Amino acid sequence: MLEPARHADVVIVGASVAGLSAAHQLLRAGVQAVVLEARGHPGGRMSTQKVDGFRLDRTGRLMLVSPQELRRVPGLDRLVLRPFAPGALVHSDGRLHRMGEPLSARRTVGARSTARALAGVPRGHRPGQLSGPLEQARLDAALARLASTPAHRLLARPERPAAQALTARGLPGRTVDGVLRPLLSALLCDPELTTSSRCADLALAAFARGRLCLTEGGAEALPCRLAAALPPGTVHTGVRVTGVSTTSVVTAEHGELGCRAVLLATGARSAAALLPGLRVPASHPVTVLHHGAVEPPSAGPALLLDADRRGPVAHTAVTSEIDPSRAPEGRALISTTVLGVPPSDLDRLVRRQLATLYGTSTAHWELLGVHHDPEAVAAMPPPHDMQRPVRLLFGLYVCGEHRDTSTVQGALRSGRRAARALLADFRPLPGRTPQGLPAAA
Repeated sequence: MLEPARHADVVIVGASVAGLSAAHQLLRAGVQAVVLEARGHPGGRMSTQKVDGFRLDRTGRLMLVSPQELRRVPGLDRLVLRPFAPGALVHSDGRLHRMGEPLSARRTVGARSTARALAGVPRGHRPGQLSGPLEQARLDAALARLASTPAHRLLARPERPAAQALTARGLPGRTVDGVLRPLLSALLCDPELTTSSRCADLALAAFARGRLCLTEGGAEALPCRLAAALPPGTVHTGVRVTGVSTTSVVTAEHGELGCRAVLLATGARSAAALLPGLRVPASHPVTVLHHGAVEPPSAGPALLLDADRRGPVAHTAVTSEIDPSRAPEGRALISTTVLGVPPSDLDRLVRRQLATLYGTSTAHWELLGVHHDPEAVAAMPPPHDMQRPVRLLFGLYVCGEHRDTSTVQGALRSGRRAARALLADFRPLPGRTPQGLPAAA
C-alpha cells in the first residue's frame, strides 16, 4: 500500500494517448511523473479485443496520420502504419465507383488494388467513375488544392458548419452528395456534418495526401508503444482516482497521494466528474461491428462508403486486407462503422447492407464483436477552439482531444501543451518517485 506521506512530482490521471504524451514531455524535462489508469490497460478508447485470433478495435474511427508525424513522438518511431488503398470506393446507384484516387496512384498501387477488387465481382457491380470526366477532374483538382495547402492557411479560412461549406465549393451536387458528404461523415464520425469547416478541411487534406491508415496489430499498438517507451514503473493500471486537488489525488485502492501538480488526461466526462463545472462538449456516438468470413469480399484494402444510405452503415473495410495481423490465417476480418444511435436489429440491417455493398452473401459471416461508444468523438462545431486552455489552476491541468481536435494528433498535441504549461509554472521540480503502485503489465 502506498503511504499517504509519499509524494510524486506530477500525477497524471489517465493513460490515454494525451496523458502518455504529457508523461514523455515531462520526463524529457527531468520531471518525475506517474500515470494512474483505472482500466487494466493503457490507451483509453484506443483498445483492441482479441477473439479467436482476430484483433477487434473497439473504436470505429479512421486515422489520418503520416509516419513522419509519428517519428517525432518518443516511442512511436517504430510504429507500423498500414495504409488503405488510395482514394475510396463509393457505392451509388447499385454500382461501386472509385473516387479521390491520385493520378500517380491509379497507375501503381491503385491499379493493383482495383484489380484485386474486381476479382469475382459481377460486371454490373464493378468499380467505375461516379461522375463524368469533367466532374471527376474538378473533384481531383479540389482535393489536390487541399492537399497542397499548408495547415495554417486552411485554419485561416472562414469558419462555418462543414455541410454549408461543401455546397460552396463549386462542385456539382452529385459530386458533393455522392462523394464528399459520405466521405467527410466517415472521416469526422459526424453524419450531419455540423463540424467546423476548418476541421473538415484538415481531414480532407490528410485524406487527399493518402494518410488514411491503420496501425499494425490494432489500435492499441499506438498507446502501448507510448507506455512501453516510458521508464518502468511510470504507468500504473487498475488504480481508480476518486478525487483531485492541486496538491494530491485520492485513489480507491491506495488512499491519498501527495504531489506538486495534477494533470487530468481522461475523457471530458470523466474529467468533469472529478472537477464539477468543467464543460463537457457534445459528442458523436459510434458503433463498430466486426465480422469474420472464410473468404474476403472483393474490395481489396479500400475504404467503402455508401452514398445511397440504404442502411445504418457509414463505412466498411476488409481490415485483414489492410493489416493481415488482424485475422488468423485463412480468415478475413470485415470491420463496419455505424454513426449515431444504432437500431435494435443492428446486425440484421448491417448484414443486408453489406451484402449489397460487397456484392456477396453475408449469411454465413460470423459476428465477432459489437462495440458501442455513446461518446466516441467530441463534437467540433464552429467556432471550434483548437487551443482550449489546458491550465485550470496553478497545479491543476487538463488535456485530451476535447481540448484540441478529436484526432490522435489532437490528443498528442494537447498532452504536450499541458506539459509545457505545467513546466512553465513549476521550474525546477524535485525528482521524487512514489513506490507501491502496481506497475502496468
